[in-house]
Amino acid sequence: MAKQKRNVVLHGTSGMIGGMLVFRQTATGTVIQSPPRVSGKVSELQRAQRRRFQHAVLYAGAAVSDPETGPVYAAKSGEGRTPRIVAIADYLRAPDIERVDVSGYHGQPGDVIRIEATDDVMVKEVKVVITRVDGVPVEEGFAVPEATGYEWTYTAVTVNDSLAGDRIEVYASDLPGNITKAEEIL
Repeated sequence: MAKQKRNVVLHGTSGMIGGMLVFRQTATGTVIQSPPRVSGKVSELQRAQRRRFQHAVLYAGAAVSDPETGPVYAAKSGEGRTPRIVAIADYLRAPDIERVDVSGYHGQPGDVIRIEATDDVMVKEVKVVITRVDGVPVEEGFAVPEATGYEWTYTAVTVNDSLAGDRIEVYASDLPGNITKAEEIL
């Protein structure tokens, strides 16, 4: 790949010439390279990714014009990122659950489970499900967001006498409806 810096003839040139050379602009100057090779075959994974991206574009169109989500995406835009681009990226990336702290949970009403969940735009809600080792549900509900924006607190409401082996599942969802699951075994 050849690089040209400050060449009067090639300055600002981009595109393909004669089907043999491709010119493109980068931060360091004009890059000249051979054209990409296209096999013509599309794998099932490529088709799935194309469908996913198409859904992301459709979601973004609706989300930026929605009176509730539009301002959220507009607030996250800037520096070359339009609200539409932010919404597409949000659709393509699920939230992350960084930490589930069960040290404050002892099976009593009022016990607290702390969750750290992040997203590129915002975590919409965090749900907690507590199940006994034998599969019997103990309780479930939604955590409350803290002022930090990434910390969530779930307060238990039911007595749970048998903690050993119990499962605590945490589900974090974002605006497009992506859901991430984390699990802790007591």
